[in-house]
Amino acid sequence: METEEIEQIDDKVNLQRTDLYINRELSLLEFNKRVLAQAKDENVPLLERLHYLCISCSNLDEFFEVRVASVIQMATIDPKAIGPDGLTPAEQLDLIAVNAHQLVDEQYKVLNEILIPELARENIRFIRRNEWTEAQQEWLEKYFNDELLPILTPVGLDSAHPFPRILNKSLNFIISLTGKDAFGRNSGRAILQAPRALPRIIQLPAEETRSGRSDFVFLSSIIHAFINELFNGMNVKGCYQFRVTRNSDFFVDDDAIDDLLLAVQGELAMRNYGDEVRLEIDAKCPEETVDFLLARFEMTSDRLFLVDGPVNLNRIQEIIQLVDRPDLKFTSFKPSIPPQLARNKDIFAAIKRHDFLLHQPFESFSPVVEFLRQAAVAPDVLAIKQTLYRTGADSPIVNALINAARAGKVVTVVIELRARFDEKENISLASKLQEAAVHVVYGVVGYKTHAKMCLVLKREGKELHNYVHLSTGNYHRKTAELYTDYGLFSCDKELGEDVRRVFAQLTSLGKVTKLNKLLQSPFTLHSGLIGKIEREITHARNGKPAKIIIQVNAIVEEQSIQALYRASQAGVEVKLIVRGVCCLRPGIPGVSENIEVRSIIGRFLEHARIYAFANDGNQEVYASSADLMNRNMFRRVEICFPIESKRLYNRIMHALDLYLKDNTQAWLLQPDGSYRRALQAKGEEPIQAQTLLLHELQA
Repeated sequence: METEEIEQIDDKVNLQRTDLYINRELSLLEFNKRVLAQAKDENVPLLERLHYLCISCSNLDEFFEVRVASVIQMATIDPKAIGPDGLTPAEQLDLIAVNAHQLVDEQYKVLNEILIPELARENIRFIRRNEWTEAQQEWLEKYFNDELLPILTPVGLDSAHPFPRILNKSLNFIISLTGKDAFGRNSGRAILQAPRALPRIIQLPAEETRSGRSDFVFLSSIIHAFINELFNGMNVKGCYQFRVTRNSDFFVDDDAIDDLLLAVQGELAMRNYGDEVRLEIDAKCPEETVDFLLARFEMTSDRLFLVDGPVNLNRIQEIIQLVDRPDLKFTSFKPSIPPQLARNKDIFAAIKRHDFLLHQPFESFSPVVEFLRQAAVAPDVLAIKQTLYRTGADSPIVNALINAARAGKVVTVVIELRARFDEKENISLASKLQEAAVHVVYGVVGYKTHAKMCLVLKREGKELHNYVHLSTGNYHRKTAELYTDYGLFSCDKELGEDVRRVFAQLTSLGKVTKLNKLLQSPFTLHSGLIGKIEREITHARNGKPAKIIIQVNAIVEEQSIQALYRASQAGVEVKLIVRGVCCLRPGIPGVSENIEVRSIIGRFLEHARIYAFANDGNQEVYASSADLMNRNMFRRVEICFPIESKRLYNRIMHALDLYLKDNTQAWLLQPDGSYRRALQAKGEEPIQAQTLLLHELQA
């Protein structure tokens, strides 16, 4: 992009110019490149590097299942549609194809040329068929006959055996045959589907492996080696892996349903058989067979990926649990608990003294569980209200809510059934809670409930008090160990009343109520944040110091981007920490030269959403469940809550400062949409924000 050619209109830059916006899908692919770069980083423990490779593959699966699928649909429904970046759906698909193929090629290069050799040097080996010893061959043949042969069901393709329905992302084989079977049939081809219950990597027993080694064989290698056993009397000419990725998003017509749960259940049944969006095939597969599969799935070559290795790379991470090598993994740590919470047996008494902020995973999630556990058994607690987005039925949070209901508390839970890829688990969770007499509602039809909040109503003397926990992340114990998030405990009267009102909106009917301190989408969050950006613009124009720091997962929403552009033009210093997608272009003269965008890719997944404003010395910091995306601003129920304690404000600003100084795990967004690593200046000490926070906050 030629920045000096930016169009001027009435001496002002046209902030709707398409060359001021980065395409969302291409930005998401750039994020996956940064994840994959961790797999090449020699400073990262080796098995964790393998994990990053698998994460990049899993992310790419979801990218095709959801994002590419939506662009394909748009190309059919409205082929002339143009987004803020000026690209039509067809143009997006062309660019996605080029970038996705480059990414996949790099993934297999990292696996074959870097990780497999380095793992072998650590005596962790993937044994190919031509490397099996005679003893290993015998063991694997017995494994095939005992464990695989009874459950494998090949399908010979003929008029009586049509091409089978292929499950989304399942491992399959297309087999070329000669000869005739017992009935005189020979179609020349068969399909074999590997059941999902089968492990994709098999560890050879110690007695079949040299001492000190961990030897593994891919399931596909075993099937290739003994495929003849499935076709008695016929000759197998070739056996090749393939995998199909399907559209896994689903649509529920909010205006045409009577029961949301039943509608979601019905759509889930079809998820494995959505439209095909990607085809992965073994690179050794003959062109004729490739063409046959392309025709069968009605797919063009731009969505064909010929791969040099397993077609389901993300399943390789199974070995991380199978290999006992702590020296090749991240050092374990024990998250801390704020001393006042750890010392005080009554968590409500501690919260009544002052607000608490938990910064996970550096600090423990256990106080959140304890908050609900004590609420469940305290005789003066009357009611508990909770939102659940991704939690899981087997959860201490869920157990506490069930215990509270059984103890006679009024327990209300708002479950978002349509949390993508967690729908089935959430349906199970809803049933489990309802069986315990918990009041379960599914939020507001047409709007996902993405807010993370819990309210405990407690009688103290003659008064009722609201205790709240508000969070940027989900009430999920496992992700609390992997995602960076903030959670606030408070018994502030106005904040508690705001949370009560939001729950009332979610569970009943009524008009929008005025909130004291919370910003809430789809009502006041977007306008509230834009207003705070405009306030910084006013301060800058009046010659006052002005600064904005935003930490989110994604920046996509066009009006927010334009507001940040205007802030930069006014001289406001804008620092953006954006983990994933960012459609804003920084560093453009006359538009965004005062904006810096950085992405932190480290041990933990950056998940917190923070909005900080200098406000002429009256600093404000808000934490939120919402990113700067259209869906968060206008199609979801989200909350944004203030951090009013100076002590807690300083903690968040300290963490943000570390992220902004990070010169080890930070990537800087360039005007052309690419990213480069933030490098240490000469003589500068290395700064790794996540590691420093871990050292500061762990127990």
